[in-house]
Amino acid sequence: MKKSFFSKQHQRLITDPMGDQNPITIQVLGICSALAITTQLANALVMTLAVIFVMISASMIISILRNSIPNRIRIIVQLLVVASLVALVDQILKAFLPDASDKLSVFIGLIITNCIIMGRLEAFAMGNKVWESFLDAFGNAIGYGWILVAVAFVRELFGSGKLMGYQIIPLSWYDTMTVDGVEKSFVYFNNNLMILPPMALIVVGLIIWVQRSKNEELIEND
Repeated sequence: MKKSFFSKQHQRLITDPMGDQNPITIQVLGICSALAITTQLANALVMTLAVIFVMISASMIISILRNSIPNRIRIIVQLLVVASLVALVDQILKAFLPDASDKLSVFIGLIITNCIIMGRLEAFAMGNKVWESFLDAFGNAIGYGWILVAVAFVRELFGSGKLMGYQIIPLSWYDTMTVDGVEKSFVYFNNNLMILPPMALIVVGLIIWVQRSKNEELIEND
C-alpha cells in the first residue's frame, strides 16, 4: 500500500525533533550556538533561518545524490555541499543584512561543522528519499531553532528590557521609588547576568530539564 504524502510516519519526522527527539534538549547537539548567539532575538532568528535553509537544501541534495556518492568519500561530499550552501547564506547576509552578517559571521561559518546537520545527512539523507529527507531536515531545523529563539527571548527581554530593538518593559519602570521624599530603589532594573554566557547555559539547562521531565522513555531509562 502506497504511503500518503503526509502519513503518520511523515508527520513524526517533523514533530519528534520539536519534542521527544529535540536535537538540543534530548540529543544535546548544537549547544555551542545556543549559548553564543542568543543574547539578541534577532540574531537567533537569523541563525534559525540560515540553519533551516542549509539543512533542508543539503538533505535534499544528498538524498538525490546518495546512490552516486562513493562510500569512502561520502563525508567529504557532505561537507562540500554544506560548505557551498553556507557560503551562499553568508553572501546573502552580507548583501541584505550587513549588521547581522557582522554579528554572526563566525557562527554562520560554523554551520559547516554543525553536528546536527552532519548527523542528519549521514544518518537519514544518505538512506532515504527526497521527500522524507526534506521533512526530517525541516523538523530538526525547527526543533533546533525554537530552542534558540526561546533562549534569546528570555535573555534579551530580562537582560535589556527590549525585544528586536523595541522597548518592551516600560521606561517608567526604571524610575526610582520615592518614599517620604527619599529615593529608595528602582522599580525595575535589567538583569545584566542574562547577557553573560553562564546565564545562557542556565536557561538552556532549564529547558532541557523541562523537556526531559516530560519524556517518559528517558524517565524509564533513568
